[in-house]
Amino acid sequence: MTEPRVALVTGGGGTGGIGAAIVAALKEDGWSVVVADLGGDADVTGDLSTSAGAAGAVQATLDRHGRLDALVNNAGGGVLRAFVDHDEESIAKTIGGNLLTTIHCTQAAIPHLPAPGGRIVNIGAESVRNGLSLHAMYNAAKGGVHGLTTGLAREFAPRGITVNCVAPSIIATDAVQEMLADPSGFPEEWNAMIDEAVALIPTGRAGTVEEVAAVVRFLASPEASFVTGQIISVNGGSSMS
Repeated sequence: MTEPRVALVTGGGGTGGIGAAIVAALKEDGWSVVVADLGGDADVTGDLSTSAGAAGAVQATLDRHGRLDALVNNAGGGVLRAFVDHDEESIAKTIGGNLLTTIHCTQAAIPHLPAPGGRIVNIGAESVRNGLSLHAMYNAAKGGVHGLTTGLAREFAPRGITVNCVAPSIIATDAVQEMLADPSGFPEEWNAMIDEAVALIPTGRAGTVEEVAAVVRFLASPEASFVTGQIISVNGGSSMS
């Protein structure tokens, strides 16, 4: 009997978000999944923006399953505000939670991925391309993730390890749906940002977490062995605007 493939998914400890949908999709495909996050319903908790925290998550996966076949760098977040209003704390939170987490988790995971056959899937952002309001610092972090993706893909292609990035536009997570349902409870500039993001999408709606997870599950699959170094937008056609 073939052992289930094992994936480490960062930032998947909550509910109603992209991470939770990715975890569910991989489990549907028969993966054993270890979830690492700052808290919530996670198998491993810790600060993944540090090398020690990232190494601990990878080691916990190996201790539990004895192998690691795929890393999904979904952890992100940070602070959305006007660029000039950022301070050292918000900059560190935004860059650390997105870019440094991806760097450290990937460094920790790479030596343990099968070569060939290992998979790394990063979560970027469509806002890197369209320059959405309040996103300058966030885009600096996610733009780094995009650049890291192509660099790693080139470096590890000879070993048969693929590295790709999924870049969602506005996605109807639980938090976004709450904002859309009752804008009065959120800052006015956030509501304007959501309206701006949806207006850029030809299909006229936010995406779903399941639509993002569907792309991740393909990129993590054996069938995606000839796909690497790609930034794949899940954006309802907004790149045409």
